[in-house]
Amino acid sequence: MSYLLEILVILGLYCNFALGVELTFELPDNARDCFHEVIDKDVKCTIEFQVITGGNYDVDLELKSPSGQILYKDVKKQYDSFTWTTDMRGEYTFCFSNEFSTYSHKTVYFDFQVGEEKPLLPDMGAHAKALTQLESSAVTIHEAMKVVIDYQTHHRLREGQGRSFAEGLNERVQYWSIGQTVVILIIGIGQVLVLRSFFSDKKSVSVHT
Repeated sequence: MSYLLEILVILGLYCNFALGVELTFELPDNARDCFHEVIDKDVKCTIEFQVITGGNYDVDLELKSPSGQILYKDVKKQYDSFTWTTDMRGEYTFCFSNEFSTYSHKTVYFDFQVGEEKPLLPDMGAHAKALTQLESSAVTIHEAMKVVIDYQTHHRLREGQGRSFAEGLNERVQYWSIGQTVVILIIGIGQVLVLRSFFSDKKSVSVHT
C-alpha cells in the first residue's frame, strides 16, 4: 500500500501537462461562436472538434491568426483535427458557425491543445537506464492514464451521439404512432357515418312509399 502511495506522489510531483482545454457547447441555428487564446511564437497547437448532436452533424470552422490570416477554414464538417505552429505572438481566434442551418441547433465538442507535453521526468531520455523502479512505475502509470483519458473522451462522444440518435428515433416513432392513431380514428368515424347514412336512406325510402 505504501509503495503504491509513493508512486502516486511521484506521479503528482512530476506531471507536467501542456496547456489545453476541452469544451462541449450548444451552437444554435443561425449562430456563430468564437473563442480566443493568446499564444506565444513557435508554439505547436492542435484543435480537434466533433459535432455530437443536431441536424446532419456538421458545422463550419474558421481559424485566424493575430494578423487576420486564415489558417484553417472548412464548411459542413462532422469532425476534423488541425495542427499548426504559431509564427507570431498574439490572439488566435477560432469560430464555429451554424449559420447555414435555419432550424437545427448543434452540440459541438472541441479539444484545444497549446504546446507539447514535457517529459514526465527531467532528462528522461538521457538517463533512461538510470530510472529507479519507482520512477519507471510512475512513467508507466502516466502513459496508461493518458490512454485511458483518450478512450474515455471518445467513448463519451460516441455515447452522446448514440443517445441523441435514440432520442430522435423515439420522438419520430411517437409522432408516427400518434399519426396512425389519428388516421384510425378518422377511418372509424367515417365508417360509422357511412353506415348510418345507409340506414337513414332505407328509412326515408320506406316512409316515402
